[in-house]
Amino acid sequence: MPASSSHDTIRAVAFVDGALRLLDQRRLPAEETYLLCTDADSVAAAIRDLVVRGAPAIGIAAAWGVVLEARRLAAQGSSLTLDALEPAMQRLNASRPTAVNLAWALQRMRRAGAQVPRSPGMDESGSRAGAQVPRSPALDGSASGEVERRNALVQALTSEAQRIQDDDLAANRHMGELGAALIAPGSGVLTHCNTGSLATAGFGTALGVIRAGYSGGRIAQVYAGETRPWQQGARLTMWELTRDAIPAKLIADSAAAHLMKSGAVQWVVVGADRIAANGDTANKIGTYQLAISARHHGVKFMVVAPASTVDMQTADGSHIEIELRDPTELFGIGGARNVIAGADAWNPVFDVTPSELIDALVTERGVIERPDADKMRALFGAGR
Repeated sequence: MPASSSHDTIRAVAFVDGALRLLDQRRLPAEETYLLCTDADSVAAAIRDLVVRGAPAIGIAAAWGVVLEARRLAAQGSSLTLDALEPAMQRLNASRPTAVNLAWALQRMRRAGAQVPRSPGMDESGSRAGAQVPRSPALDGSASGEVERRNALVQALTSEAQRIQDDDLAANRHMGELGAALIAPGSGVLTHCNTGSLATAGFGTALGVIRAGYSGGRIAQVYAGETRPWQQGARLTMWELTRDAIPAKLIADSAAAHLMKSGAVQWVVVGADRIAANGDTANKIGTYQLAISARHHGVKFMVVAPASTVDMQTADGSHIEIELRDPTELFGIGGARNVIAGADAWNPVFDVTPSELIDALVTERGVIERPDADKMRALFGAGR
């Protein structure tokens, strides 16, 4: 186990005893409360309502949501096919539109399901058709064969969801090593939103770099922006860093440029919810202004995200859908309103940082310095 594991104690998403257990991030840091989801719709609601958040964690949760739907249909004795699962997958996909990991994970689940041998007369979606398809002799058209086929599909989907989760943790550890290697010993770093174990299978993306960097003596001090309006930095990142004994100071979002001017930070390290084919990066609202300030003050800017966050089908950031949430989220803090009744607000949840402001893009496949369309294509190819 790497030394950085001593600073990695949190697992927010776990499939336990046939249910998905999610650490309710809305209640942190005051309460460590877990929500049990037993069907796909409860998972979709948990994603939509920010019980679980962070692009990788959302994708992992959605994959387990498909497993729960398959288990539900199988337990009812209903026809269990990919077509039967598709409505639930569409509801899961609609729960948050910006993070590409959600659609990516669901597509992996579809492919895994399509590999299961089918009963006679089934097409690739599991629907009746006349085409000949390869199948296991055991999965014949009898009642027992249909039960075996349902069980095989549930098992295939369960195994794929577990692979998605395990792959993410392994990717995070590797990205941590790659990103930390770019940082000079004794540096200060600023991060935004929450990109740690709460947002992933564990260890984290940007916080994974911070965990690895601190363990390796490269990072001496971490600063976390509060991240209005949901205060993921104040509530979640500070909770993670303090819990795992990594020195951190909270700053107001509006203090970031002044902090950079002071010389206290050498890197801004952030995550991503979607990365376009030219390297433009969508991340939590406020990231773009950090990149602008970093460039002005000579501070390096690093984006850390798994390859599943890269969307080579989206040419640039102008084509990324930016989620707008309820304006009333801006009217108070912790449920206490502090804005006059009748006020209006604009509440985009993400913004897009142009690739020319990014010094390093770190994925488990490698590091791209100053990303552009050609460098992205060389590492990721023309498609997903």
